[in-house]
Amino acid sequence: MKKKIAILGSTGSIGKCLIDIIKQDKKNFEVVLLSADGNYKELLKQAKLFKVKNLIVSNEYSYNQIKKNKYSKKINIYNNFNNFKKIFKKKIDYTMSSISGIQGLKPTIEIIKFTKKIAIANKESIICGWDLIQKELKENETEFIPVDSEHFSIWYALKDVDKKLIEKIYITASGGPFLYKPLNKLRNVSSKQAMKHPNWKMGKKISIDSATMINKIYEVIEAKNIFNIPYKKIHILVHPRSYVHAIIKFKNGLIKIIAHDTTMKIPIFNTIYSNIDKTIR
Repeated sequence: MKKKIAILGSTGSIGKCLIDIIKQDKKNFEVVLLSADGNYKELLKQAKLFKVKNLIVSNEYSYNQIKKNKYSKKINIYNNFNNFKKIFKKKIDYTMSSISGIQGLKPTIEIIKFTKKIAIANKESIICGWDLIQKELKENETEFIPVDSEHFSIWYALKDVDKKLIEKIYITASGGPFLYKPLNKLRNVSSKQAMKHPNWKMGKKISIDSATMINKIYEVIEAKNIFNIPYKKIHILVHPRSYVHAIIKFKNGLIKIIAHDTTMKIPIFNTIYSNIDKTIR
């Protein structure tokens, strides 16, 4: 039986990466819902590829452009996130929540009751609304997996581990494109330079946040919320190669290290194929 899935923010970098993964295994997936904001052309392309019957387009211009397309006559198109009850007759198997920014919080909370598993890539949701998310996860018995490479790595390393045994958690940071640039030279850097991350291919916002290192502050807050670990146990370790994503040191002296190539494909792949014998390609 095909897994029924939804992707919130399907035209962003995380959404497109997931699309690339599942299109290699189309026979095992039914995409029930896709959502996007402004990139309506990419959204239409994805919808046709997977024969998606439901689209949510929050941008008014993009919504109107899709409504004009002849393909729209075959499907349901909504311009807000208030229609999950119409779309989902019963719980689907998996949802990727990857809408960028705080606007991702409400749809993330709302869709939890309609999905058996949710992978969340939206930092703002976890930082600003974790208590609300946690409440919905518990009430609806929905499994949660973090998508961020650092938090996915911590989550993976801590499976079946008593958190009382943890002495320290290290979240790694590449340092971004300006790691070796003197402070007095940063005054005149451009946004274009800031988006040239030495290791990762990411969206514009996350690239800028990485260059300023504010992204790492967000990740510390996320780790504290997700794993219920005090700030004093969470440390940032500069690791320019970005190969190691998380290090957990235990009170007994043992250390767990999770490392993988610098591609979001690996954590995303493992959120949808967790506990399944499947080789990443």
